[in-house]
Order: sequence, then structure tokens, then C-alpha cells
Amino acid sequence: KEYARKFYLSKAWQNTRNAYFKSKCGLCERCGAVGEIVHHRKYITPRNIHDANITLNWANLELLCRDCHNKEHTKKQSARYRIDENGKVLPPVPRK
Repeated sequence: KEYARKFYLSKAWQNTRNAYFKSKCGLCERCGAVGEIVHHRKYITPRNIHDANITLNWANLELLCRDCHNKEHTKKQSARYRIDENGKVLPPVPRK
């Protein structure tokens, strides 16, 4: 996302990301596979991008493999409302 580009290229993020990655021995915190992505538990938004307590705080970070990261973001999307063929708003699909 364009609003976060400068942050993700910053030295502060690179240092935080690298230190966090090493602290987790490079393993996904959910499944134990090789970790690839340091994920923000509370998602970064244009409103909180400058809040170091959100962006750089280790308590808000989680090392994930690509599969677990994709599942995390798919889970968020599946909670959104749907529209039927007549334009009527439907509730989210229940999670199993």
C-alpha cells in the first residue's frame, strides 16, 4: 500500500523486522515452518502508520510463513459482508 511504502523502507522498520525475525529463530509462530513475513497483528492503516506503538512494538508483531500470512488476510476478507444477485446486503459467511 502506497501510504506504508516509506515506513517499510525505513531503517527503523528494517532494524525492528530483522531483530524480531532473529528472536523467533526464523520460524513461523503459528505452524513452525520457515518464517518469511513479520506481520502486524493490529494492521497498519493510514491513521496509525506514524504510531511506533503499532508499527515497531514487538507485542504487535508475529513472524509468519507465507501460507499462514495468506490465511490471516483471507480470514479478514471472509468476514466482510456479501451482496446477492439483487443487490441485497447479506451477512458474512459463518466460519467453521
